[in-house]
Amino acid sequence: MKTSHPFSRRDFIRVGSIGAGTLAFGNILSAFAPTADKKLGIALVGLGNYSTGQLGPALQHTKNCYLAGIVTGHPAKAEAWKKKYNIPDKNIYNYDTYDQIRNNPDIDIIYVVLPVSMHKEYTIRAAQAGKHVICEKPMSLNAKECEDMIAACKKANRLLSIGYRLHFEPHNMEVMRLGQKHVYGKVTSIDTGNGFTYLGDPNAWRLKKAMAGGGGLMDMGIYSIQGARYTLGQEPVSVKATQEKTRPDFFKEVDETVFWELEFPGSFITTGKSSYNHNWGYLHVEAEHGKFGLEPAYGYGEIDGYTSAGPMNLPQVIHQAVQMDDFAECVRQNKQSRVPGEEGLKDMKVVDAIYRSLESGKKEKIV
Repeated sequence: MKTSHPFSRRDFIRVGSIGAGTLAFGNILSAFAPTADKKLGIALVGLGNYSTGQLGPALQHTKNCYLAGIVTGHPAKAEAWKKKYNIPDKNIYNYDTYDQIRNNPDIDIIYVVLPVSMHKEYTIRAAQAGKHVICEKPMSLNAKECEDMIAACKKANRLLSIGYRLHFEPHNMEVMRLGQKHVYGKVTSIDTGNGFTYLGDPNAWRLKKAMAGGGGLMDMGIYSIQGARYTLGQEPVSVKATQEKTRPDFFKEVDETVFWELEFPGSFITTGKSSYNHNWGYLHVEAEHGKFGLEPAYGYGEIDGYTSAGPMNLPQVIHQAVQMDDFAECVRQNKQSRVPGEEGLKDMKVVDAIYRSLESGKKEKIV
């Protein structure tokens, strides 16, 4: 699904700094490139709410890829998906047969949509099975695991992308352009927040530290961190964070609400927050000669953007469809995604530093 929006891939300036090794990596991949007219097959690993409510439906609107297979530990889910999406038996796997996917030419890309604690293992196994990988965000439990995932995919000569759908959403892309290109002059302040009031199952995996790595920060805060980073096109150098927990009996193991100040080069400070107890979803930016932003900014539905000149009036798209189509095209052309594993690693370095700051009560360097 294409839009007429003028934002080019060149404008993602920080992704362009991945390294000169990208060219050599592309040459290695060329031997495995699918033909340009082939619609690539995607297998979803994990059929929870995101796969069921977003990815499965989005794959009915993609142009470069299609839902080719599934991996699930629930026979009833497998049967329901088989009937709904007409998936052949040979493309349906469980966690015991997962590695056999290497023998299936129908599947080019594996999308890992599992609890965070499982991202590393299933990403690495996907690459070792010869498949390109999309891993849902947050990329893993910590930065070290992200590094291991990146290394494993490079060793296997497979592409790795993180599920940052908003890098393909026109309003968020416009914020990147406005901020990075100084359209309204130099950015003078950024404030962003993302969260929702969690009223679900108190025993859900998202509330278990061992499985989720954290709470609202890991799940929702990633968007706020991304918002500040991609508005500036820069990487933060330190962070100071605080937290509150108004429902400690419910959020026993994970954070509820976290506030932080991200320091960027030149001592520029941005403010951000995340929560499992507040309904937030905004990105507000002020610059020398105007302002711009998004509200709602980060949800699955329609995004609304504004500037000093008025509403953005940009097209609405199915975020996941354009995201997956872009990665399929990257696989075809043997080029790195604009949201590679390195992008997920950068966010997890920030998250790790925020948790260190919550523990120490001090400003922590992002390393």
